[in-house]
Amino acid sequence: MNPIRNPYSPGAGTPPPALSGRDDMLEQVAVAIERIRLGRASKSVLMIGLRGVGKTVLLDRMRLNAEAAGHQTIRIEAPEERSLPGILAPQLRQALLKLSRIKKSKDLANRALRALAGFAKLKVKYEDLEVSLDFDPEPGLADNGDLESDLQDLLIAVGEAAKAADSAFVMFIDELQYVPEKQLGSLISSLHRAAQMMMPVTLVGAGLPQLTGQMGKAKSYAERLFEFPFIGALEPDEARLALSLPAQDEKVKFSNNALDYLVEQTQGYPYFLQEWGKHAWDVADDSPITLENCQQATITAIAALDASFFRVRFDRLTPSEKRYLRAMAKLGAGPHRSGDIADILKRKSTSLAPTRAKLINKGMIWSPNHGDTAFSVPLFDQYMKRIMPNGQSYQP
Repeated sequence: MNPIRNPYSPGAGTPPPALSGRDDMLEQVAVAIERIRLGRASKSVLMIGLRGVGKTVLLDRMRLNAEAAGHQTIRIEAPEERSLPGILAPQLRQALLKLSRIKKSKDLANRALRALAGFAKLKVKYEDLEVSLDFDPEPGLADNGDLESDLQDLLIAVGEAAKAADSAFVMFIDELQYVPEKQLGSLISSLHRAAQMMMPVTLVGAGLPQLTGQMGKAKSYAERLFEFPFIGALEPDEARLALSLPAQDEKVKFSNNALDYLVEQTQGYPYFLQEWGKHAWDVADDSPITLENCQQATITAIAALDASFFRVRFDRLTPSEKRYLRAMAKLGAGPHRSGDIADILKRKSTSLAPTRAKLINKGMIWSPNHGDTAFSVPLFDQYMKRIMPNGQSYQP
């Protein structure tokens, strides 16, 4: 079939043609944002889930919905080598400049910009904090040089400006698990203070499953401030719709057994649904797309995943980390007891603890329960068996 008309879009954060099975999550966040605009209590929302479940896509859709409802937003991704102040400040400046153009919030937005100017003094501590400001700091406002205190002052000033505009201020932050613990604690504390003062400021974030534990470690009361919905694979009926609806828009159908096969192969993970859907479309000559087409597509879909989605993660690993993951893969998809992994490697669990900790920090594995270890990337166990068939890396 015509590849130009192929509706499927595998990619990092690329919106799928049909956002199936996520309506409840979108509604939950929309309600939370509207409640804080009205001065009513509502928890911030942190979506957690494995790679490939569509957290980034959801985050972006939620932001579009919030902006359409008249709210003020910023959208950032927390990279591994950047500080929280460094990524927050430029986005805050843009949001405040927009608020300063609204007549009823102009004065408070300008005050918040002066707070941001004071906050920018933290660049002595955080060398990546660079923001251009035309406002002089207001003495005593967000200029103490302590991140927790200054971020509280700053977010409250931003909240006052948003409130004057009859709006809410929403921070959309992806990959939150990469924010260092102390900076994460400062963010939690600032959101807590804003909530206590009934400021219309909230956070909608996304991260890997270990984020729940990181938040609790950063501030013990974090669990009372946030909702932690788990974003998982789609249910079978939802997965079928994610495949069939885009095809229907192009007047193409799947046979029932083809859809059943694709749902089984992808395990309902949105990214894999897009990958398999793309390749099934390219293989088929006409409608309906058959089981045989989808079986052929599996070969090219896996090859594409191995060359990109899986490989970029594998290439970041040290030899000892690769051996650890290969031992996990030998046991299957998981989760697995750390002791069982150590037995395969003929090592003590304690001696492997540093390797396990590094893999968690890199976002490759997580711990569903104490002593358990699971892959953060779906189907990665199968990839490890392909790339290291005999326990050694395959060189193509």
